[in-house]
Amino acid sequence: MSATGASEETSARGAPDGPWWWSRRRSMVLDIMLGVASAAECAAEGVGFAHGARMPVAFGVLLGLIVGSTLVLRRRWAIAVVLISIAVTPAEMGVLLGVVGLYTLAASEVPRRISAVLAGMAGAGTFLVTMIRFRQDNPQEDLGSALWEAPLFSLTITLALTAPPVLLGLYVRARRRLVESLRERADGLERELSLLAERAEERAEWARNEERTRIAREMHDVVAHRVSLMVVHAAALQAVALKDPEKASKNAALVGDMGRQALTELRQMLGVLRSDAPAEQKPVPLASVAVAASAAAEAATASATESAEDADADAGGPRLAELEALVGQSRAAGMAVDLSVEGEERRYAARVEQTAYRVVQEALTNVHKHAPGASTRIRLAHRGAEIAVLVENGPSERGAADAGLPSGGNGLVGMKERVSTLGGGFVSGPTEAGGFRVSAVIPDRTRPRPDMAEGDRAKTA
Repeated sequence: MSATGASEETSARGAPDGPWWWSRRRSMVLDIMLGVASAAECAAEGVGFAHGARMPVAFGVLLGLIVGSTLVLRRRWAIAVVLISIAVTPAEMGVLLGVVGLYTLAASEVPRRISAVLAGMAGAGTFLVTMIRFRQDNPQEDLGSALWEAPLFSLTITLALTAPPVLLGLYVRARRRLVESLRERADGLERELSLLAERAEERAEWARNEERTRIAREMHDVVAHRVSLMVVHAAALQAVALKDPEKASKNAALVGDMGRQALTELRQMLGVLRSDAPAEQKPVPLASVAVAASAAAEAATASATESAEDADADAGGPRLAELEALVGQSRAAGMAVDLSVEGEERRYAARVEQTAYRVVQEALTNVHKHAPGASTRIRLAHRGAEIAVLVENGPSERGAADAGLPSGGNGLVGMKERVSTLGGGFVSGPTEAGGFRVSAVIPDRTRPRPDMAEGDRAKTA
């Protein structure tokens, strides 16, 4: 376990690049230099210890070299270094060893209780040795002055040797913990912002998918209905071309009108796509994306809803007032269509009216495709907070089950998606008489925007 603030801070930044237990080569060089200085100091002090203990000088020097050089291990075994310094305190050697060892111990992750006990032991040993040495160096007959001079001097020396390194080590330890806490917070914030950015990207992708689905529905409704009527009129034109030129000319005019209407609606839809196409995006730094991730996520979700609500109206989408014209086109193609309206007519939100219109349009398209010549009944009911649509056709009078027109099988799915998006109900299926029924109930949960002028509403209609 690393002991000092420098080593801990370095280990938190990345993998250690120093040998053995050192996190950095610079730390290794510093410890070696301190070990050499401590060994030299202890060796010099070992000479005096050898004379006082009446031992060979070589033994004292060797002991000092061994004891002082243990300072190199301070980052690995801080407790052992402090215990060695306490053990050699009676020999009056290892001042640098004790000071640096206490600092390293206080700055390490050793429990504070152990650090306090060892610091107290080191202070007590220094105090006793200093006081004994003071009495030996200053023998006095007047014990009155010696009683307070020796303890005061010893206490001063003890505090000078133990308090500064311990306090400095505690400060470095607290500072390192603060830095680590701030780094953890920064890492957590970066992870959170990355998650927000990913969530915003997911919501944006969801919005794009919703927009593609909506465009696919619009393209299907526009192209399928118009082209189906064009095919029916083309078949009628081919049948009466030689027998009734006047009727053939009328059918040809109808085919041309329907083709022009289809092209007009396609141009309007493509115009909306071009106007809504986003500008070329430039690379954005991760920090900027992360700061705006929450707003981008909300904007992405709102974009799908607003585009779905307003795109048709901005492009001049169909409204309920155009149902008569829609029914008239099917009648002109030879279909017997009966349209009945119940309840008090009133204006609805653009999306509600367009959904009801598309349901009727797709139902008539399916009749042209799968039950040519069948009589059809359309019922539109205005209720208090909703609008109900019922389209029901009988069996094909021509005896044909299908007109041979291609079908992707997405018509009913698209109708159900439109109605479900507004929170309504949709039911479809065959009838007992052999026909088919489509029923939809659309709640009027959305309202026209209050900032739209009446002229603008009429223009969108």
